[in-house]
Amino acid sequence: MTAQISVVVLCYKASDSIRGFSQKVIDHLNEVTENWELVLVANHFGEDNDDTPAIVRELAENEPRIKTVTLIKQGMMGWDARTGLDLCSGEIVTLIDGDGQMDAADIGKAYQTLRREGCDMVTTYREQRLDSRFRNVQSTVYNLLFKMLFPGLGIHDVNSKPKMMTREAFDRLDLHSDDWFLDAEIMIQARRHHFKIIQMPTIFRDILERRSFVKLSAVFEFLHNFARARLLEFFK
Repeated sequence: MTAQISVVVLCYKASDSIRGFSQKVIDHLNEVTENWELVLVANHFGEDNDDTPAIVRELAENEPRIKTVTLIKQGMMGWDARTGLDLCSGEIVTLIDGDGQMDAADIGKAYQTLRREGCDMVTTYREQRLDSRFRNVQSTVYNLLFKMLFPGLGIHDVNSKPKMMTREAFDRLDLHSDDWFLDAEIMIQARRHHFKIIQMPTIFRDILERRSFVKLSAVFEFLHNFARARLLEFFK
């Protein structure tokens, strides 16, 4: 049976906190439909000693609507996301981080907006950020650069989630990013295909338990990917 909505949750090193976040997602999904599918992606490096894969498998044991992906990692966020998205059967496909910085309640709001507006995609922009000043500045520069290189889309916050789209829109994407560039790749292709996109404000919380996985070296990775993506657009 095809799910009404599939939600991919990125769980890398979330450990026991993924229990509470997953339950919040399920609670909000149940408010709009019982025909949902949750894909918990807990890929890991072999030497991590990460207990997240075992935890998500435990969550799936008694709930057939939960799928898990617990592979040895061959990439970073983009690769993880693509392994989860590949399992989605839903008429609506959603991607969200599972670290608690993104609000699970936004999934229900996005679902209602997508249905009401008849758009291709609903995404969020971080109206308020409670994380570090460095991340704030990094994000501001990143979004300005995106707008300069890929004008006309009108997106305020490229990397914000959840990103929710119809099955028809999702099937038009051809995603290849293995790294942190996946969000930008989604939005670049949404621009190319002239998606109708609705944006919602959200609050981005800080994580006190750990440092961000996005390091300073990612800046150079982003610049390389931006240059490559801009060049490829000339041939599309």
